[in-house]
Amino acid sequence: MPTTELISAPDEAAWTQEQRDAFLEIAAGPRGALIGPFAPLLHSPGLLGPLQRTGEYIRWHSHIPERFREMVILMVARHWDQGFEWSYHHPIARTCGLSDKTIDAIAAGRRPEDLDEVGQSVWSLTREVLDGGTASEPTVRAALDIVGEQDVIEYVATMGYYSTLAFVMNVARTSVPDGPALPSRADGR
Repeated sequence: MPTTELISAPDEAAWTQEQRDAFLEIAAGPRGALIGPFAPLLHSPGLLGPLQRTGEYIRWHSHIPERFREMVILMVARHWDQGFEWSYHHPIARTCGLSDKTIDAIAAGRRPEDLDEVGQSVWSLTREVLDGGTASEPTVRAALDIVGEQDVIEYVATMGYYSTLAFVMNVARTSVPDGPALPSRADGR
């Protein structure tokens, strides 16, 4: 069932100079367009600029391996039932080497069985943070031993950034692009 967007981009004819500058920054960057969460965020251009630069770092400059970054993004999308994030990042995750088996497990809310040691550690860290806002000391210590301090911080920041975008799009009722749809939850939520 399609949902009507509640908050879309402001009317371009009424853009302030700050909104125009924020749009031009996005258009000139790797995104190239005002898509997904950035359309409603244009209502707050002072927030949009720093937030999209954070996302630009995470997507294109982060230290963490792409396939695990995309796994975290899909886990966030599944956790918050965010269709745009899922549809947009599903093909990226496949291109980055995340298996269909892993993606299907994430969609079903299950621990993937085909992850290596790094993937298992990232999955555990992400699952605990999403479920409780923190992770147990053993989980954090294991992640530190396996991926190191920089990666642990960048994974946690990735969870926070994509959760923020999920909240914006869920409240705005951002339209979902064509692509793989986020499956319904087994529990009916």
